[in-house]
Amino acid sequence: MRVLLVGAGGVGTAATRIAARRDFLTHMVVADYDLARAEAAVTALGDQERRFSARRVDASDEAAVRRLLVEEGCDVLLNATDPRFVMPLFNAALGAGAHYVDMAMSLSVPHPTAPYEQCGVKLGDEQFALAKAWESAGRLALVGMGVEPGLSDVFARYAADELFDEIDELGVRDGANLTVEGYDFAPSFSIWTTIEECLNPPVVYEKGRGWFTTAPFSEPEVFDFPEGIGPVECVNVEHEEVLLMPRWVDARRVTFKYGLGDDFIAKLKTLHALGLDSTAKVTVPGADGPVRVSPRDVVAACLPDPATLGDRMKGKTCAGTWVKGTKDGVAREVYLYHVVDNEWTMREYGSQAVVWQTAINPVIALELIANGGWQASGVLGPEALPPKPFLDLLGAYGAPWGLREEH
Repeated sequence: MRVLLVGAGGVGTAATRIAARRDFLTHMVVADYDLARAEAAVTALGDQERRFSARRVDASDEAAVRRLLVEEGCDVLLNATDPRFVMPLFNAALGAGAHYVDMAMSLSVPHPTAPYEQCGVKLGDEQFALAKAWESAGRLALVGMGVEPGLSDVFARYAADELFDEIDELGVRDGANLTVEGYDFAPSFSIWTTIEECLNPPVVYEKGRGWFTTAPFSEPEVFDFPEGIGPVECVNVEHEEVLLMPRWVDARRVTFKYGLGDDFIAKLKTLHALGLDSTAKVTVPGADGPVRVSPRDVVAACLPDPATLGDRMKGKTCAGTWVKGTKDGVAREVYLYHVVDNEWTMREYGSQAVVWQTAINPVIALELIANGGWQASGVLGPEALPPKPFLDLLGAYGAPWGLREEH
């Protein structure tokens, strides 16, 4: 398999380090707007560098990406950029006749008059609108194949297939006890994406009602996370699982709640109150005259690059799916989860836990596609495909998952 990886940031670089340890890969072209960053990701692989090469590409230039796919003879495009670039990369892969894998879906647009009640354009709507074109082309577009979305969706499918007869609720719950030495505020993931998902209206799904929205940070609850993380308050956040799971898994309710913490929520609310979460460009004075900049891009530029924070992070991060329902007529609650210790990922891969968790899952998906384990076409979410081969490989990659029976 020949893969074009677009994006050599934290997640993309982690994907190269994981893929370098697997033999299914013939060659991976690592492409980024910043050629030096792509070259650094390749050089860091040492003896495995021969299976990797670096190229420069602008992820927003659909034609350029399509040409690169054809020139390099790539079978798959792996998108490791932020969601702004989903559609040009998605379309480039379709145009070049390649498969496609991403970890975050096309962006949403809030409802113009009732944003905290009704959905506007939902996450992934633009991609699912092209499902028939992908199916006709006989190519697979596997969307939302990170950790959340991604592994959480695989857990939902596994629960439906193996653990439950009927499901009342699929509730993704994400929490951590990570600290970053030397910083009062240093998000462990892209602040651009974090602002997008946390300040947009969260989506909830209920059978019979469909998808609807609530206010940001609504419905707080305390969830007790495993392996020493402990209780963390979680709140509603917009996330792809709620838009993916109901398409393939029969459940009465689907939610996503994130353990953000009061301090983090307060800072996000302040950014919103000041208009610093906006992506619309504003004019500011510059040494050479007025400059047009996006306030959100300025916030991102003022914060440390999450990819550089790994050796300052202490603690664990947990991604999981809490399932409530019945089996053989008896009520049951199960939490399927994956916990990663940041010190272990830094020692083994030189990557922080959060980005490693996100990166490992698309690499596993690539291996399954390469070996014929997932023969499908169209635009599909992770829960549309058989879960057991994925979970078996997860353990082989050194990332065991757990199951906790709730009482």
